[in-house]
Amino acid sequence: MIFPMSDLLDRFIEFMARGGAVMWPLLFMSVLVIALGFERWLFWGVLNRSVRRHYERFLEALRSGDRDRVNAIASDDRTPYGSLAERLSEGGDPGAASVEVVEFQRPRIERYLLVFSTIVTAAPMLGILGTVLGIIRSFELLGTQETITDPRDISAGIAEALITTAFGLVVALIALVPLMALRGQVERALGRFEAMTAAATDKFGRRS
Repeated sequence: MIFPMSDLLDRFIEFMARGGAVMWPLLFMSVLVIALGFERWLFWGVLNRSVRRHYERFLEALRSGDRDRVNAIASDDRTPYGSLAERLSEGGDPGAASVEVVEFQRPRIERYLLVFSTIVTAAPMLGILGTVLGIIRSFELLGTQETITDPRDISAGIAEALITTAFGLVVALIALVPLMALRGQVERALGRFEAMTAAATDKFGRRS
């Protein structure tokens, strides 16, 4: 059965209201995770496409000491790999050049990792906060009324507690997937930087 958009919106607002005020920051976190995850997916898509097209060529050119070839390949590669290859081809200490470029590029490749990590930690805690608030609400009803005439008054607080806990865990799981994927991408990128630095050591490392 297909519901009209207005009905879906009403059901969604009702669901959020049942979970209490904590649901809104959790919703914001979930939207943020999806938006930032999409941006990172595009970024790493470009970098991985560069790896498929240019990475092996960079290694061969660096090992052979062919500066012109390195610069020619780098001119078609505006990723951190191209920047590192250009810097390595200038000569000097490859290790120092690698540290210089990697530290400069690190904010690009590690972007939003802290945001995802914070959401993974904070979302369940917000869910637990909503749980506590829901339970407090239920106990306040029990403590202020001699007789509970409508059990739904109590169940509303219990529902708030359960909904926020579940939603907080869902948001944390949604954030955990891109967090682990991005960490893996960062580790692979750093490994490629090290391989490029090692490839340049024999030829370009002798230049001053």
